[in-house]
Amino acid sequence: MKKEFNDRLYISDLDGTLLRDDATLSAFSREKLIELLDAGVNFTVASARSSTAIRPILHGISLKLPVIEINGAFITDMETGRHLVINDIANEIIIDVFSRIRSHDLWPLLSAFNGTEGKLYYQEVSNGGMEWCLDDHRSFNDKRLTQTRDLQSHFDNNIVAFTVVGTHEQLKPLASQMRNAYAGELQIHFFENPYSPPWNWLTIHDKRACKAHAVKELLEMTGFRQEDMVVFGDNLNDVNMFKMAKMAIAVENATDEIKGYASKIIGSNQEDSVIKYIAVDVEE
Repeated sequence: MKKEFNDRLYISDLDGTLLRDDATLSAFSREKLIELLDAGVNFTVASARSSTAIRPILHGISLKLPVIEINGAFITDMETGRHLVINDIANEIIIDVFSRIRSHDLWPLLSAFNGTEGKLYYQEVSNGGMEWCLDDHRSFNDKRLTQTRDLQSHFDNNIVAFTVVGTHEQLKPLASQMRNAYAGELQIHFFENPYSPPWNWLTIHDKRACKAHAVKELLEMTGFRQEDMVVFGDNLNDVNMFKMAKMAIAVENATDEIKGYASKIIGSNQEDSVIKYIAVDVEE
């Protein structure tokens, strides 16, 4: 391997990028990634998933670098579980966002840190899409999952994300309202969940909880240079990360918008393309 590969930092999105369509890591990618990490390649992930959800997917893979989780809400040491950075939402905004969600007769899930451990609070189950979400978290024994009689009683936690699940018709007006009210203050993502169609998700984060901001924080804490960073992605929440990277690589199945920001387009997520690219890159 080329000596200079130790100066490079590879950061990959998970769903639709490193992972296959069934949200798993192939045996080839798993084995090759372990080999690359053992050889000293600098690799980590930046995902909309929580570290709790990342762990079972990357079981057996030791990531020495911190991971960016929940789109940048946390930067976390995977070995210890400690959050090195928490980009939470201001309390006065939390109260208003919750009120707006409830005015649409919807209930959110709250991603939070209570000072000791991560929590994923919910009060009522609004629809089948939310039930699917809860079942998905139960499937990997997400210990954060906590039903409560009063969501507002937990607003003193570090709240990093609201997740609202519903139909496109239910969520579209709420998404528009939130964007109009909090442009420049919140990160708002509205999309159909590819694993549970036709249910849509609306996720709401602080403006700092984006991959680009989190990547900058990661670079500062690890000492890597921005020009030596290579990022991989496929969807809208990767746009800001692509804009800041000198080498931004889109998988073939990426959205047209992401491809427009890409330095290079490689094969699809079904073809182990991210790991194959890194393996070739460090040999050149």
